[in-house]
Amino acid sequence: MSDAWKHILIQLSKVLLFVLLLIILFYIGLMIGYGGIGDGKPTGVFDAQVWDHITDFLKK
Repeated sequence: MSDAWKHILIQLSKVLLFVLLLIILFYIGLMIGYGGIGDGKPTGVFDAQVWDHITDFLKK
């Protein structure tokens, strides 16, 4: 494998790692916001009923 391909793969892996960390931090932020700041339990943010309530609230 040439040096150019190695450089491309390294840069691509950095970008993918960055995106993965963003997704993880987003979910952690949701859990802190819903469980820590709000009155629910942290894993409750992933329930479909919660998101139905949020979308209904935003539609009004």
